Amino acid sequence: MLSKLAIAVLVFSASTTLMAQWPKYVPAGVPTGADGKIDVNAPTPRAADGHPDLSGVWEISRDPNAPPPAQGRGRGRGQGGGSPFGNIGNNMPGQKAPYQPWAEELVKRRMADNSKDNPDAHCLPMGIAQLNAHLYPRKIIQTPKEVLLIYEASGTTVREVFMDGRPLPKKDDLEPWYNGYSVGHWDGDTLVIETTGLMDDGWLDVRGSPLTSNAKFTERFRRPKFGQLELEETIEDSKAYTQPITAKVFYRFSADTQLLEFVCLDKDAQHYVGGAGAAK
Repeated sequence: MLSKLAIAVLVFSASTTLMAQWPKYVPAGVPTGADGKIDVNAPTPRAADGHPDLSGVWEISRDPNAPPPAQGRGRGRGQGGGSPFGNIGNNMPGQKAPYQPWAEELVKRRMADNSKDNPDAHCLPMGIAQLNAHLYPRKIIQTPKEVLLIYEASGTTVREVFMDGRPLPKKDDLEPWYNGYSVGHWDGDTLVIETTGLMDDGWLDVRGSPLTSNAKFTERFRRPKFGQLELEETIEDSKAYTQPITAKVFYRFSADTQLLEFVCLDKDAQHYVGGAGAAK
């Protein structure tokens, strides 16, 4: 099995980030406690239309309801147990995605090859599932008619979510994209985003769980308190899986952080080797 260190080296080795831009700055309106620190347990902020305001920079976090990790078994920054970044099936029974036979064989081959063809390792868009669970932060800009999700990872990726009532395009009108077509609506205090029109041969996780053009993503964002954001995403793709996959991701609000420019260069990809080459 590919080690966490090998995964980190593989996924991030092709990426170059400008390490300093804006100095830390806390904008006005961020709630603070008597000690002057940000009050992460303050009430959920509301937009002018009354819906929860999801705006801001969010970084991956662990499940706030999960027990703390065992001593001496530390994980990567923010990647608490159950993160779907390495394995999209972590929230499924047996921590295994319900693969169709061909998909399971493909994952085995990709893992044996050290996941060297992961799009992120070649400066290609890594797909919604990996973006949502990536270590690098993301920013949400919320308006009544459109929500923008800006991911620092994968060469600064931007997703447009239209909230103006338009339906998803019909299949005959689609030109598949890496991140597809997204529309959103509010279900009470939950922002629901539906996405279709994805390209074939996508990667849902670092191990290489596949995604086909038949797939549909449904993301449900909730902000239960000021400093916490929860995402439950459901992936339906009957070509690759025998049933829908559900994954959960948790974020913490980062009040004094801005996204950095991310420049990805594919110079070293020719040197990546699979399992057979690595053993020489």
